Amino acid sequence: MRIVFMGTPDFAVPCLARLLDDGHEVAGVFTQPDKPRGRGYKLMPPPVKELALERGLPVYQPAKMRDGEALSILRELSPELVVVVAYGKILPKEILELPKYGCVNVHGSLLPRWRGAAPIQWSVIAGDAEGGVTTMYMAEGLDTGDMILRRATPIGPDETSDELYERLAALGAQALSETVTLIAAGRAPREPQDDAASCYAPMLSKELAEIDFSKPAREVHNLVRGMNSWPVAHTTLGGKLLKVYRTRAAQGKGAPGELLGGKSFTVACGEGAVELVEIQAEGGRRMNAVDYLRGHPVAAGTRLGESPNERE
Repeated sequence: MRIVFMGTPDFAVPCLARLLDDGHEVAGVFTQPDKPRGRGYKLMPPPVKELALERGLPVYQPAKMRDGEALSILRELSPELVVVVAYGKILPKEILELPKYGCVNVHGSLLPRWRGAAPIQWSVIAGDAEGGVTTMYMAEGLDTGDMILRRATPIGPDETSDELYERLAALGAQALSETVTLIAAGRAPREPQDDAASCYAPMLSKELAEIDFSKPAREVHNLVRGMNSWPVAHTTLGGKLLKVYRTRAAQGKGAPGELLGGKSFTVACGEGAVELVEIQAEGGRRMNAVDYLRGHPVAAGTRLGESPNERE
């Protein structure tokens, strides 16, 4: 099938690779413009662009999708199907209606749960026992189109969003392969979503990543898992930033945010306690929390998340 692929981050790379490996004709690849990264703010291509160039595919990076430029390019490319995977731009109606078989999307959740920009992270933050991917026909609403295939997978109790992200990228590529085969054969199902069962997964922010130790330990643990590796859950220790990459359930009681002492970095929550396993102190490197305590002893009773002027 003649396909135009639209995608940007690592999550989309296995899908593009699978389309090529399956023998489809990828007429062109749309991806976000190059962005400055690193200390030197050098312009760097998105991961999808890197693969496309390796495979000799034409790459298009329009800044907008509604000014007619993208539509003109697509008309020239004349795809039978447009495949969208984490592209990061909303397609206007005239593009959605252009291809013979429409536009399909690979979404990182079991729709209608977690529509929106960060479905993988929010499924972890919410403590979902199951995640997955959904392929769907794209509509004008946000992730509201009719579903084609849903593929589920368990989410481990300590699994981070980064770890789930990698697994779902591979699962999404498999689901996409099956979806395109079904569309080509005229056998693709079309299941409307139940809007009443939907929930929204907004973009992550550093503000959302601040740990509230007054919440139950399980919620704190899930936040840390979901915010790994960006924007990273955080609190303060002695008024200075403390990033928390991993935690685990622990025994103990105390005031929320109170360090309970002993050899581990165990902190009381509103219900129960968590042990900080991997952290990064302000100005330091990412490291095991026990190793940090050996070199930077912290007295039992110290409160995390407390500014210096709040101390009694």
